[in-house]
Amino acid sequence: MSANVVTQLQVKSHNSPDEKRRPDKSEIDIVSVGDYTIGRFSFEPGWRWSDCIKPVVHTDSCQNSHVGFCVSGRLIVETTDGGRIDVGPGDSYTIPPGHDAWVEGGEPFVGVEFLSAATFAKAAE
Repeated sequence: MSANVVTQLQVKSHNSPDEKRRPDKSEIDIVSVGDYTIGRFSFEPGWRWSDCIKPVVHTDSCQNSHVGFCVSGRLIVETTDGGRIDVGPGDSYTIPPGHDAWVEGGEPFVGVEFLSAATFAKAAE
């Protein structure tokens, strides 16, 4: 059986998540469905990875790979090699490890993450 085959019918709400992470200016709500971990990431205006998440994970830049979808708000992502993207409502995105990010404007950023949810904003064990 292929690892990508869904073997059960299941639904969970991010309004009643399996796990909540609450670093500064952040709400990260995690659900596990089958073999998948999905996160709803909400970042307040003024949120910046290097200010709000770095103190939790203790790395110089975000080391997660991200695959997600922006529901609302804007997020600017800048890689350590100088690449830069602007993520807005309706955008799907991929972001490699080695980046900083910040909320642009006065509206919270809300994104749904499919790849990094299990480890994002979680202290190393």
